[in-house]
Amino acid sequence: MSKNRDDIKFEDILEKVNKYIDDEEQIKVIKKAYEFAREKHDGQYRKSGEAYIYHPMNVALILTTVCADYETISAGFLHDVLEDCDCSTEEMEEYFGKSITKLVQGVTKLSKIHFSTENEYLIDYYKKIIVGMSEDVRVIIIKLCDRLHNMRTLWAIPEDRQKVKAHEALDILAPIAHHLGIHKIKSELEDLSLRYLKPDVFYDIAEKLNKTKIERDKTVYDMQKEVTDLLIEYHIPHEIKGRAKSIYSIYNKLDKGKKFSDIYDLLALRILVKTEQECYLALGLIHSKFRPLPKRFKDYVAMPKPNMYQSLHTTVFGIDGYLFEIQIRTYEMDEVAENGIASHWSYKENGSKITANIQTTTEQKLQFFKSIIDLSHDKMSSEEFVNSVRDEVLNNNIYCFTPKGDVIELPKGATPIDFAYKIHTKVGETTVGAIVNNNIVPLSYELQDNDIVKINTSKNSTPSKEWINIVKATATKNKIKSFFTKNEREIYIERGKYILEKELRKQKIGFNEFINETNIFTICQDTKLDDLEDIYLNIGNGKFTGNGIINIINKQDDDVTPKIVKIADKDIDADIIVSGIDKVKVNLANCCNPVFGDPIVGYISKGNGIKVHRLHCHNLEMLEDRTLDVKWNTNINKRYMTSLLIHTNDSNNHMLDLIKLISSINVNVDGIKTMGKAEKIIYEVECYVTGLEQLNKLILSINNYEYVEKVERTMR
Repeated sequence: MSKNRDDIKFEDILEKVNKYIDDEEQIKVIKKAYEFAREKHDGQYRKSGEAYIYHPMNVALILTTVCADYETISAGFLHDVLEDCDCSTEEMEEYFGKSITKLVQGVTKLSKIHFSTENEYLIDYYKKIIVGMSEDVRVIIIKLCDRLHNMRTLWAIPEDRQKVKAHEALDILAPIAHHLGIHKIKSELEDLSLRYLKPDVFYDIAEKLNKTKIERDKTVYDMQKEVTDLLIEYHIPHEIKGRAKSIYSIYNKLDKGKKFSDIYDLLALRILVKTEQECYLALGLIHSKFRPLPKRFKDYVAMPKPNMYQSLHTTVFGIDGYLFEIQIRTYEMDEVAENGIASHWSYKENGSKITANIQTTTEQKLQFFKSIIDLSHDKMSSEEFVNSVRDEVLNNNIYCFTPKGDVIELPKGATPIDFAYKIHTKVGETTVGAIVNNNIVPLSYELQDNDIVKINTSKNSTPSKEWINIVKATATKNKIKSFFTKNEREIYIERGKYILEKELRKQKIGFNEFINETNIFTICQDTKLDDLEDIYLNIGNGKFTGNGIINIINKQDDDVTPKIVKIADKDIDADIIVSGIDKVKVNLANCCNPVFGDPIVGYISKGNGIKVHRLHCHNLEMLEDRTLDVKWNTNINKRYMTSLLIHTNDSNNHMLDLIKLISSINVNVDGIKTMGKAEKIIYEVECYVTGLEQLNKLILSINNYEYVEKVERTMR
């Protein structure tokens, strides 16, 4: 952990800056900012007793560790001048221009916020405030460095204030550093916060780390030599570093019940190579020599984290059986992993200045971070999330106003409905009209920047399904869908209860007599449903009939024939006609899943009516003595569940192809899963078809794919 430096010299900062900034004009601006800050802060002292100038100097020094650009470092020197010194905005603009002054103004605005960490809502709120107020991501980076230096000198303020500041750093600022990918700042903020919030825990972990340091260093050195020899043998240029585990990350694992001796990633290596291909080559070589621990491999190279982090992670059984956590990444990936979004200002391609593409990427990442906090709280599929990021986060937003002057941020193309839902879900659900700039507009109206929007509501009004096609924001669409999903569920439950009550009256069975704990348990066991509400829901949406639910309780374990006769008295619309017996309870066998058009045969089961099998079902071999003739009822129009095994000849993921094809033939997919993930994948698809004709068409269509070896219906 870095110590506070009150003996820091400007030359120390300049030495760091010269390592990645070679523009003389930019260096002059940094020198000018230092001289200006030193003059303005002259005679001021911090509570720690040091001259005030050492604080902005330390902030600037921390900024060099994340390779910040010259404007950011200059603003780091100047960040307290507007607030604490005799200096106007006009004077600063005259000396340093609008860009640097704007950065200083941004930090000054953030400094005036009084944070609160009383609950999760307030923590999230202040994260949004910090990001929302910062038009330029560099403002946040300066603020993080400012707070980090303040945390290093936290001993100078009273204990109660220490804990308040530590909570702010841990709950609000460290997560922001994490989202921006600035690992070194995030990690030190967490460690320093723990030191003041739980000093006993902090020093206990530190002491244990010191006691085991010699042994760990020896083990890490031996493992490092083994890996180095292996990579040299296969001509892979590389660099290996031992990696220290932060005290806070160890505390987190101990807090979750782990023992200190069980934290295996205390032994860790980081391997740096030149290219992405060499990352995977190095991984393969390490796995060939050291057995990997199952389920501990993560590929963040192919699938980077939202904060741009890329690396391969694996845990292996290394020297003497010790577990080692190993990270493999390129030098460029390592720079981004350590410095996050800040690394874009320092990244040079062939020694040239920052490219326009890198600047654009940086701006997009900031915009992404601004909206990601909101989006992460909305439940959406992966595809919806990606689309929302593309459409809403990486495109320009607009800013509209309520009649009271509150600013509402919306994606470009948003409507008054989006505006209403952004204010509050209840406002959105009861919207009946909108007035924009004193003019009545339709709800499909496309809002523009600076529009003043008044939403008219009615407590008796509810959303329209057409709104889903009108609104722009994904969050709005999800809220409208959620409203209808909830409402339709309630409607189905009411309908199901009504259907069951009606059927019970028809069969002269008392409702209270039938609905008891024993019967509900039996029905749930048979149907694999959860509770009575779930039973009503599945009757209401047509998955089960009221009569079918009643017949689950009517099962008897006595002679088969009396059971059939008893059921024959009931009003059942069966899709199977049984020779010689009308209106008998019939079930399609789960072992072979017959569909309309299949050759079929009936089997008289004990206590459960007649089971219908496909004619060639292997289970019929032992049942021949109780079979009888049955045939399909051509007057019934329904869908039948069937299961297919699709054998492919490669290991690529074709699930999306298959789902698209099946849906295009108007077949309803109930479930799809893979059964093998080696050289060849087998897909098991459960779907509902109208009959054998549609099923055969589906099988033929699937067989047309080059990667499909064969398709077969399952038989259990």
